[in-house]
Amino acid sequence: MAIGRLFIANRGEIALRVARAAQALNIETVLGVSEADRESAAARLVDRVVVLGPGPAARSYLDARLVVQAAKATGCDALHPGYGFLSERAMFAQLCEEHGIIFVGPQPNIIDALGDKLRAREMAAAAGVPLVPGSGEIASAADARRVADEIGYPVLLKAAAGGGGRGMIIANTPEEVEAGYNRASAEALAAFNDGTLFMERFVPEARHVEVQLIGDGQGKVLHFGERDCSVQRRYQKLIEEAPSVAMPDTLRAELHKAAVDLAASVNYRNAGTVEFLYDVLRQEVYFIEVNARIQVEHPVSEMISGVDLVQQQLRVAGGQGLSMAQDDVALSGHAIECRINAEDSARGFVPVPGTIARWQAPEGEGIRLDSHMGSGAVIPPFYDSMIGKLIVHGQDRAQAVSRLTDALDSFTVEGVPTTIDLHRQIVRHPEFIANRFHTRWLEQVMLAESAIAAE
Repeated sequence: MAIGRLFIANRGEIALRVARAAQALNIETVLGVSEADRESAAARLVDRVVVLGPGPAARSYLDARLVVQAAKATGCDALHPGYGFLSERAMFAQLCEEHGIIFVGPQPNIIDALGDKLRAREMAAAAGVPLVPGSGEIASAADARRVADEIGYPVLLKAAAGGGGRGMIIANTPEEVEAGYNRASAEALAAFNDGTLFMERFVPEARHVEVQLIGDGQGKVLHFGERDCSVQRRYQKLIEEAPSVAMPDTLRAELHKAAVDLAASVNYRNAGTVEFLYDVLRQEVYFIEVNARIQVEHPVSEMISGVDLVQQQLRVAGGQGLSMAQDDVALSGHAIECRINAEDSARGFVPVPGTIARWQAPEGEGIRLDSHMGSGAVIPPFYDSMIGKLIVHGQDRAQAVSRLTDALDSFTVEGVPTTIDLHRQIVRHPEFIANRFHTRWLEQVMLAESAIAAE
């Protein structure tokens, strides 16, 4: 049975994005907001708004029982969690199911399993997916040193329950491993209430490549190509593009198959992304993790496939299944996305809330802007600093880079500092234009050059 009324348990551009997809399918929309978001763009678009609580997320968007209660009270038969907040909390998905609300996402047990990176590695290995040489759970600093000696330096200590770069430390020597173990474990415990660590071989010149999937929960899984997310700062993505033109076609096919095989092996339901590390020197790909939700960067996959992934999410959740076969997914051209954040790059990228005095968005062929902002819009101090995503599409990467350069030049935001200027520098850098970068390039090369120039 198709979804009749959808509760949107998120905010910002993703709430707006989900609302538009739902309305295109004639689904009624109810939005749960905090007091800080009562006048947001998404709140103005949906059919009904429910105030969950005050601005701080812990008292509104992150209160699982409050959110489910609001969905139930407004007669919603389904709930879309967006990304972030409660989207990858197995207990939240379970709570929805217990109250007869369809969770637009994976099954609770799958979220739980994939959220533990050690269990996810085991599942990937069972499905025949290539793994980064690494370890299981590490019990102590001494154990970490022993494992590192076996793997070979440099190594990467990682939190089993982690994400976003927290609980991750690179170590080049035995001494750094021992010191790093205690630091990473403490950081992981503080961030995720779980200090469990494991270790992987660190690949110095790696590309971060991920495959977009949607599964029907019964073993059928479609992929929508891969994305290259290698322009990062402190493990946070700034620019994503599709496809990854750095990868040979034979390896690309292996990547897609590995991702689909893993998802199919667990009867994955709804949207998800399987992330890999591409070792450029060895020409090998290694499994990293699965993100069991729609991703921030899904628009680039939509641009090259012509498929509305959020509508597909809603169809699958409503029991209508996937509306296409793999052969129907035709990928064409090249797309690039820039995350626009309200941050002051001159002060260590500190988030800057405030009011946007002027917002002039770029327009033109192949340009898409996903944002909830506009002139006079207020950026609250309680949430993530992202205020929009600028996406462009071209016949090939060269045209996409050219269109992105022009779009960034015509993008004007006044009243708060943003990362638009940084993106303008990145897209003009010769190594970005030539597609010669890796996951540490932004910090080691681009930002280092900017710092030297500023001295």
